[in-house]
Amino acid sequence: MHYDDRMLESIPVGVLGLIPMSNCSALGEKVNQYLVKWRHERQSDHKTTIAFRGFERDTYIVNAQTPRFGTGEAKGLIKESIRGYDLYILVDVTNHQETYTVCGQPNHKSPDDHFADLKRIIAASGGKARRITVIMTFLYESRQHRRAGRESMDCAMALQELTNMGVDNIITFDAHDPRVQNAIPLSGFETVQPSYQFIKSLCANIPDLKFDSDHMMMISPDEGATDRAVYLASVLGINIGMFYKRRDYSRIVDGRNPIIAHEFLGASVEDKDVMIIDDMISSGDSMIDVATELKKRKAKRIFVLSTFGLFTNGLDKFDKAVEDGIIYRVITTNLIYQSPELLAKPYYINCDMSKYIAYIVDTLNHDASISDLLNPYDRIKRLVTKYQNGEL
Repeated sequence: MHYDDRMLESIPVGVLGLIPMSNCSALGEKVNQYLVKWRHERQSDHKTTIAFRGFERDTYIVNAQTPRFGTGEAKGLIKESIRGYDLYILVDVTNHQETYTVCGQPNHKSPDDHFADLKRIIAASGGKARRITVIMTFLYESRQHRRAGRESMDCAMALQELTNMGVDNIITFDAHDPRVQNAIPLSGFETVQPSYQFIKSLCANIPDLKFDSDHMMMISPDEGATDRAVYLASVLGINIGMFYKRRDYSRIVDGRNPIIAHEFLGASVEDKDVMIIDDMISSGDSMIDVATELKKRKAKRIFVLSTFGLFTNGLDKFDKAVEDGIIYRVITTNLIYQSPELLAKPYYINCDMSKYIAYIVDTLNHDASISDLLNPYDRIKRLVTKYQNGEL
């Protein structure tokens, strides 16, 4: 069934409203452009009926702000009516470039600041929206997803706080551990994988890939990323390898136990293109260590695929790894802030997720199932077939 026909089988839940927080404005504008284009082109007699009020508009972005006082305190402000709206709030809690002034001194926004601003906008809606969906591209405090000893459960508490404020659904991407949704078992929670978008970006930028087990291999850098690697490897029909991190649990450095060695489990990678896939690149040390180990085993080209490119220690290590021939390309999404320096790197490939988010928003606004969007098996198969046949 054609996508547009499926959408028009159901009445929208409410007037669509999109609130990209200031930390996510560029991504939100792209999502808005897709929605405006699709709904303008969609042909249907239903668009003129009262049930489709506000269906076709010049923009779906709602004017919302979080201004700051001189002390650094803030408030949420929505400058137009949202009564009866189906509201989607986009937020990037990792955007470290945003600043505000505290008693005349500039202060960079932390994830805590971004989360507080999100709650302010939800509070400003005052219960007038018909439904609120938070699209949190990087799940807040997701690295603190479980308790080991006497420590806080930040992510679970944040999810409960949002649902208690009236949020109906939470959509995130590549959650560090999806089991954190058990904290809100009666509320909607979806964690979306960018698997299709990764392969699409590879096919669009690399002309000579061979998707078979003789020429390509999927690598999980640790046991935590195995599910992602297994899924893509099974779809592409290639072999998988895994590294096991041996850590020194007697010490803590920068909030984690330091890695002693990477132990490899899997078949030979000699003369094969290798894709290392993980949910995030933080400092990048782990990815570079794994790539170095693969090069020692005579891997051909190494592609680093990660949903979130945080690069907390800068890009110098990756520059050197590329210069030394260890890494060939780095691919991350635009779900979080990307520095101009990163976008300018010749080895970097930007994986645009705005169209995918627009599909999800458009589908949910019609209260339709997004199951086929969450499982891209068939789409990846069709894409690879076209690529191999030279049709792209």
